[in-house]
Amino acid sequence: MTTTTPPSPASRQPDDPSGDSSAERLHWAWVVAGVAFVTLVGAAAFRSVPGVLIEPLHEEFGWSHGLIGSAVSLNLMLFGLMSPFAAALMDRFGVRPVVTFALALVATGSGLTVFMTEPWQLILCWGLLVGLGTGSMSMAFVATITSRWFVARRGLVSGILTAGNATGQLVFLPLVAWLATHHGWRTAALLAAAAALSVIPLVLLLLRNHPADMGLRALGATDADPGPPPHQHVGSSAGRALGVLRDAARSRTFWLLAGGFAICGMTTNGLIATHFVPAAHDHGMPATTAASLLAVVGIFDVVGTIASGWLTDKWDPRLLLVGYYALRGVGLMTLPTLMSPHVEPSMWVFIIVYGLDWVATVPPTVALCRDRFGAATGPIVFGWVFASHQVGAAVAATGAGVVRDVTGGYDPAFYAAAGLCAVAAVMSYAIRRTPQSARAPEPTAVM
Repeated sequence: MTTTTPPSPASRQPDDPSGDSSAERLHWAWVVAGVAFVTLVGAAAFRSVPGVLIEPLHEEFGWSHGLIGSAVSLNLMLFGLMSPFAAALMDRFGVRPVVTFALALVATGSGLTVFMTEPWQLILCWGLLVGLGTGSMSMAFVATITSRWFVARRGLVSGILTAGNATGQLVFLPLVAWLATHHGWRTAALLAAAAALSVIPLVLLLLRNHPADMGLRALGATDADPGPPPHQHVGSSAGRALGVLRDAARSRTFWLLAGGFAICGMTTNGLIATHFVPAAHDHGMPATTAASLLAVVGIFDVVGTIASGWLTDKWDPRLLLVGYYALRGVGLMTLPTLMSPHVEPSMWVFIIVYGLDWVATVPPTVALCRDRFGAATGPIVFGWVFASHQVGAAVAATGAGVVRDVTGGYDPAFYAAAGLCAVAAVMSYAIRRTPQSARAPEPTAVM
């Protein structure tokens, strides 16, 4: 590859943040965003594979659904809990080596499953290795890329990258299910491993850690808002992640964001994604029909998240969150009355609206973490906020099942979730308007 000496940052990056110049359209930030999108699509696909393999593994090895589910649960928990530590690792070692290592972990974990004969090997491969790998390419990765490479278009880009989550599941899950059914689950596992390996050259060639590596400034950077500095922190990455949590936890804003995002996880992955199909089946709807409705949710999720990113660039993120949570609460309150053996037009309205709202909360939450806690620590703070999302999802997945066992239906769970959405809306509105009042100090890494 022929290289040239890059011009100075001032000459390569115009100070006009409007994004109208041809130079900005060619900015390397868009290449980085494209590679990040492909990586996130793959991470979503890798994370969704274990769900397809539950029945084939049960049939071949006789392992219980609970045992197989424990590996999936570990995968989900690590996907959230690894996020802040991955952001700290990216801050110290750079984005490219962390993402490369994460993809290698996913390929190793997925590929080794074809040799497993014992349950602990499933937990090690799909639970630990794939969980650590996908957790290193989760929403904190989005926050890191948008914070470092974008001043203009931050909200829009965070929405597009977040939509990669839904895109990965939509594109790969039907293919994985078809392969597992017609060619065996080992073929599906090897496909996931090969897909992870195929992304590594793209990351090594095109992904860059910081605009300064190429003599650039972030897209739309100005002297007033130059973006985060290119320095990397030394010391323990785990200590830095914990230090950021310690300092952020002193802020009321952090707990309002984490509490609201935990409720977001409860009402999406925890409740609807896990229990919508059995709840619809309780009312006589075929499971295949209910599953198809969830796929439609995924389609509109892409549209809603990108639109939310665009709105985040133009509106107060606090008010966007208030609207999203309020709308979600109304939907959950009406859902029990919409359940029937057939898909009525009112159910389609719920599916479309809930899909548009599914992860529309991510771009404004990322923006609030960056604005309130700074460009340097904001991605790590968001990593902890995202961890609360996964914990909330785990609580709701279990809690709604208990409600079904005790009451014989899901209606109380839906009504309780609607009430929690109202709480999340109030918490979002309670976030202070002034970013500086909630900004956490730069933590000192714990050695």
